[in-house]
Amino acid sequence: MNKFCHLTTLPPGPFRFIALDVETAGKTIGGICQIGLCFVSAAGSLQTYSVLIDPEEPFEPFNTELHGICAETVADAETFPMVYAALFDLLNTHSLVQHSTFDEKALTSACARYGLPMITSHWTNSVTVARQAWPALKGVGGHGLANLKKHLGLEFHHHDAGEDARASATVILRAEDLLGRPLSHLTINRQLTFQFKDRSEN
Repeated sequence: MNKFCHLTTLPPGPFRFIALDVETAGKTIGGICQIGLCFVSAAGSLQTYSVLIDPEEPFEPFNTELHGICAETVADAETFPMVYAALFDLLNTHSLVQHSTFDEKALTSACARYGLPMITSHWTNSVTVARQAWPALKGVGGHGLANLKKHLGLEFHHHDAGEDARASATVILRAEDLLGRPLSHLTINRQLTFQFKDRSEN
């Protein structure tokens, strides 16, 4: 466990969907220093997991001020290829949720940096779903997590990857309740398309 009581080992699936969030260290989008996952069961229960990552690049003061992670925080953490290899099969066999498209771009960049295969999962942007559910927020704070937190009364610590992943998952579930229907593509039906291979070892 950690200060937000997130899981530090991966729970068994399958899950209806997984919400994913990343935090980055500095100037490059692929410099991931934390990954947070929220696992949503078919019944709607949530389990949150987070892991720190050594980004192998300097931390910018602005980033550290946002998420509180610095070089000392990740001193004993694994690098992205090691963490990603452990997550790959689980992520690649589930539909994923992100709030905006930053997280998918960050993973793509990190994979390119290390010569790793990018997951082929379908991504749902919870910002887009929130715009459909709460159109009145446009121009009144918008549909970012900070404003949705205030509007929906969500309880989470913004800019912790695990907390933000849980918030994104909650936005999806709240939107589905409001719209009166589940998102049909968020189902337990994906199959693993190929096995992970760390090309950086070749």
